[in-house]
Amino acid sequence: MDICNNLEPKQVFQYFEELSKIPHGSGNTKEISDYCVSFAKERGLSYCQDDHNNVIIFKDGTKGYETSDPVIIQGHMDMVCEKEADADIDFSKDGLELYVDGDFLKAKGTTLGGDDGIALAYALAILNSSDIPHPPIEAVFTVDEETGMLGANSIDVSMLKGRKLLNIDSDEEGVFLAGCAGGLRMDCEIPVTYTKAEGICISWKLTGLTGGHSGAEIHKERANAIVEAGRILKSLQDTVGISLAELRGGLMDNAIPREVEASVVIEPEKEEALKNALLSWEQTLQKEYHISDPGLSMAVSPLEHGTYDVLDSGSFVKTLLFLRSIPYGVQHMSLDVPGLVETSLNPGILLLTKEALNVHTSIRSSVTSRKIEAADRLEFLTEFLGGTALRSGDYPAWEYQESSPLRELMAECYRDLFGKEPKMEAIHAGLECGLLSGKLAGLDCISFGPNNFDIHTPQERLSISSTERVWNLILEFLRRAK
Repeated sequence: MDICNNLEPKQVFQYFEELSKIPHGSGNTKEISDYCVSFAKERGLSYCQDDHNNVIIFKDGTKGYETSDPVIIQGHMDMVCEKEADADIDFSKDGLELYVDGDFLKAKGTTLGGDDGIALAYALAILNSSDIPHPPIEAVFTVDEETGMLGANSIDVSMLKGRKLLNIDSDEEGVFLAGCAGGLRMDCEIPVTYTKAEGICISWKLTGLTGGHSGAEIHKERANAIVEAGRILKSLQDTVGISLAELRGGLMDNAIPREVEASVVIEPEKEEALKNALLSWEQTLQKEYHISDPGLSMAVSPLEHGTYDVLDSGSFVKTLLFLRSIPYGVQHMSLDVPGLVETSLNPGILLLTKEALNVHTSIRSSVTSRKIEAADRLEFLTEFLGGTALRSGDYPAWEYQESSPLRELMAECYRDLFGKEPKMEAIHAGLECGLLSGKLAGLDCISFGPNNFDIHTPQERLSISSTERVWNLILEFLRRAK
C-alpha cells in the first residue's frame, strides 16, 4: 500500500517510501546505490558510482540559473537498523513497513530511516522536477555514515564544482548546525577461555531501555544496557556466586544499547537468592532511571539443570573488570560553547563468543587531543587485560566558521518564510561536513532537516508537517541562490 501518496510534499514522501522498501542498513547499501543510479539513467542525468557504492548525480541549472554556482545537496544512504524484540524483520533483505500516526510517519517495530532517507527523498524530488527553479545541482549520496563516515572518507569529490553544501542530516527544524564533533570507533577484543560447570542455568534480560543517538542524546543520562550489565554481573558474583555462560547486548556502536541478555549458572540451592537479587536490581534500576527509561524491566527465563560451558575464573574476572571500568557517557563539556558536550564514549555492542569478549565503542569529541586521549584510555584498559583494541572510522571535527554566506542566506530565507529567527548551533553528534570540508577547499556548509524524534530507536518518527516546511525552505533557498 502506497501510504505516502496523500502526504504533502507528495513527491518527497513517494521517494521516501520507495527508498524504505529497499534494505539499506550500514554495510548493505549496494541495492539502494543501484536504485539511485537507475534513477539518474532514466532521466538522462550524469552520475558517478564508485566501488564503495557512493553516488553523485548532476543536474544542470534551470532557465536563468545556468551559470549560477552549483549547490551540493548531501545525505547518506545507510540507516541504523534497530527493532523491537518481537519485530519480524530481516534487515538484510526486508523493507520497512511504514504507517502514518497523526502528524508522524513511523515504521512498524523498527527504526524509520528518516536519518537519513529524508535527505535522499528531498534530493530525488528536486532532481526529478521540471518546474523548480534551481542552480546546477550536485547531489552527493554517501554510504556507511552510521559506522564511521566511511563513505564520506572514501568518496572522490574532485569533480565537484560547488562550494555551497546543504547537509540534510539534522533532526530539529529551525536549528541549523555549523559545527560538529569528530569521532572514531574502537573495537576491543579480550581473549577468554571456558570450563565446565554443573548447575541451574538462568537466562535474564534487561530490556525496555530508551536508547537513542550516542551523540545527540548522550547527555540525557539514559541507561546503557551494557554498562548496567557489568553492574549486575559483578553484584551477582559478589552476593550469590555465579558462572557466566552467555552475554550479548546492543546492535550499533553509535546507538545507546537498549537491551542486554546473559545466561548464568548457579548451584541449585542458590536459585531463590539469584531470583531475589535480579528482582532487586530491576527495582533499583527502575528507581534510578524512572525519568529517562520508564520502560525498563528485567525478564527471567525458565530454569534448567545441566552441565554448561562457562568462563573460567580468570576470564570471568577480566570480563567483570572490563565492563565495570569502561568509560561511558559525557567525559568533558565544552568550555567554548556553553551546554555543548565536548567528549563522550558509548559502548554500543557487546558479544561474548567462545574465543573472546568483544565490545565496540563510539568515541566523539570536538577536540582532537581528547578524542585521542579517550581512545588511548580504552586501549590501555583492553591491553592490560590481554586484549587488542582496533581503531577505525576516524573522522575530523567540523569546525565553526565565523563567516558563512551560505548560513546568512539560509537564515534570511527562514526568517522571511516563518517570521522568526533560526538557531545556529554546533552539536556533539558527527556529521560528514568535516570530512567533505577537508576535501573541498573553501567549502561553505550548513546542516539542517525536519523534526525527527528518537532516531536510532524503534520509536523514530518523522514529522510530516515539518518535512513540508523544510521542503519549502529548500525551494526558497534554491530560488534565491541565483
